[in-house]
Amino acid sequence: MHHQKLFNDKADLYKSARPTYPHALYPYLAGLCSATNCVWDCACGNGQAAVELAEQFDMVFATDISEKQISNAKKHPGIHYSVSPAESTCFLENSLDLVCVAQALHWFDLKFFWPEVARVLKPNGIFSAWGYTWPQINRQLDDAFKQLVLDVIEPYWASRNKLLWEHYKDIHFPFKEKNAPEFEMSIKWDLDGFFNFVHTFSATRQCMGAIGNHFFAYAYSEMNKLWGNSKEKKWVSLDFVFYAGAF
Repeated sequence: MHHQKLFNDKADLYKSARPTYPHALYPYLAGLCSATNCVWDCACGNGQAAVELAEQFDMVFATDISEKQISNAKKHPGIHYSVSPAESTCFLENSLDLVCVAQALHWFDLKFFWPEVARVLKPNGIFSAWGYTWPQINRQLDDAFKQLVLDVIEPYWASRNKLLWEHYKDIHFPFKEKNAPEFEMSIKWDLDGFFNFVHTFSATRQCMGAIGNHFFAYAYSEMNKLWGNSKEKKWVSLDFVFYAGAF
């Protein structure tokens, strides 16, 4: 299945269930830039990062290949949304202070994406990519989640996801990397909130399409026994991956 279809499906759930990125990330990125006029949020999804970027930059251009994601994106007067592939845009040459990609770099055709980034960034402009991998709660719940969900859906992940899981170590970044601080990403979820998040995984939906949702209901039931009060919110930490550099 093409990744555009993956992210068209359940776009409304993405908007409500996906966690927010670390708030300290955005002023840090603005501080790296020599000016804060224009930023391109590439593969913006529901606009989660775009809204935060709009607090730091005069104008945010947010693009995504999925029309449904764009139609569900969070509205803001400082954001201009449009449907566009990452590898070919209508931006003017040397017009952007920052290009950023949240949770999506592994989907791009990089042999075309990097030249496009170099074309649209101002001299010494900043590129940044970030994402997260697996959620962690506590040893007991983590072990159950792996056995009941992750092991079941593993065959249904697209191969490109592995790039993110391995912290993009197999991607060559054609810029001078910045020594960035470590950002921590965590969120409080009750059991329903956690499972709504897991439902947004592309592999979860692919697995449900192939074998049904019985495994998901069973996993919820079993983890409910370990959670305690299912309405209790627990801290969930997400392994965070971050790169930034100057072109």
